[in-house]
Amino acid sequence: MRILVTGGCGFIGSQFVRMALAEGHQVVNLDKLTYAGNPANVAEVAAHPGYRFVHADIADPAAAAEAVAGVDLVVNMAAETHVDRSILEPQSFPMTDVVGTAVLLEASRRAGVGRFVQVSTDEVYGSIAAGAFRETDPVNPSSPYSASKAGGDLQALAWHRTYAMDVVVTRGSNTFGPRQYPEKLIPLFVTNALDGRELPLYGDGLQVRDWIHVADHCTGIMTAATKGAAGEVYNVGGGHEATNRHITARILELTGRDARLVRHVADRPGHDRRYALDTAKLRALGWAPAHDVDTALAETVEWYRAHRAWWEPIKTGEYRAYYEAQYGGR
Repeated sequence: MRILVTGGCGFIGSQFVRMALAEGHQVVNLDKLTYAGNPANVAEVAAHPGYRFVHADIADPAAAAEAVAGVDLVVNMAAETHVDRSILEPQSFPMTDVVGTAVLLEASRRAGVGRFVQVSTDEVYGSIAAGAFRETDPVNPSSPYSASKAGGDLQALAWHRTYAMDVVVTRGSNTFGPRQYPEKLIPLFVTNALDGRELPLYGDGLQVRDWIHVADHCTGIMTAATKGAAGEVYNVGGGHEATNRHITARILELTGRDARLVRHVADRPGHDRRYALDTAKLRALGWAPAHDVDTALAETVEWYRAHRAWWEPIKTGEYRAYYEAQYGGR
């Protein structure tokens, strides 16, 4: 296939780009290169004959129309993704996550793209005290980020219902692995611990997340893209629930640090207590996660330990300003 991946310089997007090329597909990578879009994430495939990079915004109709021309599959990963940033600057999130998605959908429809995959998050469901969310459960977002992602999902499903466009939505659980921008819990705590810096843990740290390795998330997306039914939603979860406190303790163990680095800070507004996904629908298509989360976490820590040249330059400038705005007052 010829695949357009938007946001392909980001964490999950770059993994998907490398995977798709390895499987023999051609890939067009459209990325706006905002703070988390890092060309270094795809440097190893930059000269690949099946790869092309386009520096553009999915909310630009002309750029979107040009990028989708001749494409068999669109995988939309372009998004503002961080809950904390959405609380600080909520107005920027709908521009990419809702408006940009609508622009890309319409460009894809007009170009006759074979299938459009909207990559979303389990956070659109909100919090669940027991059990696990199914794809038929209503969306109930708690943050500006999850609300904007829910809006993008609804746009995609509306294009299917209104225009009979072939659309699939995936909703992934908390994802980790190499090359993740160090604002999310695992890369933030790993890099801080490696430097002997404090680990700012929200509230009591007992929030529960369903963790999945980035490679498993991407194979789940590809399975939904190639085997899923039009107009359907597919949950992509690792099935490994753990509290933030447990993940923090494991990171301290793997980095050789002790609990004195942990600093409990005021919880963020609207913080969901627990996420969990029922993935039976996707598993019925033949998918299952291949990575043991505990082993993959240890491998992830070692990747950050060995790749300081990747993350140390990131944790300066804009990042430092954000970090102080987010945690300085806590």
